[in-house]
Amino acid sequence: MDHTSMQPAIVIENLRKNYGTKQVLKGVNLEIFPGQIIGYIGPNGAGKSTTVKILCGLINDYEGTVTVNGTDLKQEPIRVKSMIGYVPELAELYEVLTPREFLELMGQLYNVPDAVLAMRITGLMEAFGLGSNLDQRMDTFSKGMRQKVLIASGILHNPDILILDEPLSGLDANSVIIIKELISSLAREGKTIFYCSHMMDVVEKVSDRIVLINEGAVIANGTFEELQHQLGSNSLEKIFSSLTATESPSAKAHQMINLLENKTVST
Repeated sequence: MDHTSMQPAIVIENLRKNYGTKQVLKGVNLEIFPGQIIGYIGPNGAGKSTTVKILCGLINDYEGTVTVNGTDLKQEPIRVKSMIGYVPELAELYEVLTPREFLELMGQLYNVPDAVLAMRITGLMEAFGLGSNLDQRMDTFSKGMRQKVLIASGILHNPDILILDEPLSGLDANSVIIIKELISSLAREGKTIFYCSHMMDVVEKVSDRIVLINEGAVIANGTFEELQHQLGSNSLEKIFSSLTATESPSAKAHQMINLLENKTVST
């Protein structure tokens, strides 16, 4: 599908953000279209999380323009937030609540009608294998169980745009397969997926386009096949390493092994 024949769902123009004297984003420009899955990757400290927080309306003191479905984020932040589903990296939930109570709260914040909300809560939890845990307090849940509830809360209001920050963290293999299928299905329905992850193999497989950010600037932007052709690497992991690593990963590993095997170091 030629997504670019449509109006973009997200337009980011000259996005800049400083924390004190440290410039975290240095003029990021992106257009993301309905039905696209964007893999947004970069090393630690590259500016990924800051970009995500700006898109979700959690940071508002930035320079540049962010437009979501034609709406300026700074001028109408509440309207933009209503269009977005966000799954953060850390599953910080109200643990004294049950999944049903937590998801009811999330659905009511997005004005989901009660009958629709009840149906979606039950259906999503059963699909995730948590139907029997609907009324169990979440302080007893494993990390993977909490992550499933968090993902359900992000899609509960059927948003046009889904922002995922390491959504597979803590999930078992079967749940990972379900989420990958869910992401692809939502994109086919015209949803826009902004996917941040360090899991290069998953990003490589699910993304229509991959955007690599390093030191606050976009340094690669294209399909996996385009990046392969441009950089002559056969995996996204190798592309990532060639563009961002200051030293060979194998050299780093050997350095650590040599350090561990050095018998002359006193303890």
